[in-house]
Amino acid sequence: MIPVSVVIITKNEEKRLPACLEALKGFDDVWIVDSLSGDRTPHIAMQYNARFESFIWNKRYPKKRQWCLETLEFKYDWVLFIDADEHMHDALIAEIKALQLESEKKYAGFFVRGKYIWKGQILEYGLKNNKIALLHKKRMMFPEVNDLNVSGMGEIEGHYQPVLIDEDRGYCIGQLESALFHVAEHGWNARHMRYAIWEAGMNKNKAWPKDPNFVREMCKKLFRAMPARNFIAFIHCYILKLGFLDGAAGYDFAKSRGDYYRMISDANKDLANISEAAK
Repeated sequence: MIPVSVVIITKNEEKRLPACLEALKGFDDVWIVDSLSGDRTPHIAMQYNARFESFIWNKRYPKKRQWCLETLEFKYDWVLFIDADEHMHDALIAEIKALQLESEKKYAGFFVRGKYIWKGQILEYGLKNNKIALLHKKRMMFPEVNDLNVSGMGEIEGHYQPVLIDEDRGYCIGQLESALFHVAEHGWNARHMRYAIWEAGMNKNKAWPKDPNFVREMCKKLFRAMPARNFIAFIHCYILKLGFLDGAAGYDFAKSRGDYYRMISDANKDLANISEAAK
């Protein structure tokens, strides 16, 4: 078995959870951390012999992922966080297995690239998500940010990376080459409307934590300061990242990226109007 504990964050995921769990048969310590689902999510976890843990947020930190790291009795120190709409594939499983993590002394975590499945099609081009999904629970943590007064994200950590617990120890952040597949379309608009409201609040609070990768940090700061980000996001995904080679699905996905940043722009304006009216 692979010496990694896997955590799947869920709430009412009975439709997507079976495919996610089916791909995890090479792991012997799989946890479902659930936010009071009202569907068959607990029953499905039992069917697949996954550990099931309920989470009730107290409106304070730690939020859900960091609570897992601090509270759950994992079998292994290395933890892989995935969502119910993400699927492991053989190449990624083999790459993680080859890391020999039980004896790994150099790394604190690894970026894992996401490959989107959109309109039923695997997108080979366009935007690729990249996040620290595999981490050592004693070397990395999810930071506390100033977003408890911001709606949209709630109990779960937002779109920022975990950070080193002790930067002086000299741990590295690695990059895995194989992809984690993300079935992205289901509920996309509703989720991203919530994300947009949260991002606008993060911008207003100047609450973004530092990205552990310097180049990524500089790119994010530059992009947040740009006007017309919706247009730039579309061009980046569809033209610069060759999304047009994925055909109609590639165009539709790139358009969704532009729509998302238009949502953020609208949310930024709403917050600015609220602040002005409150003066």
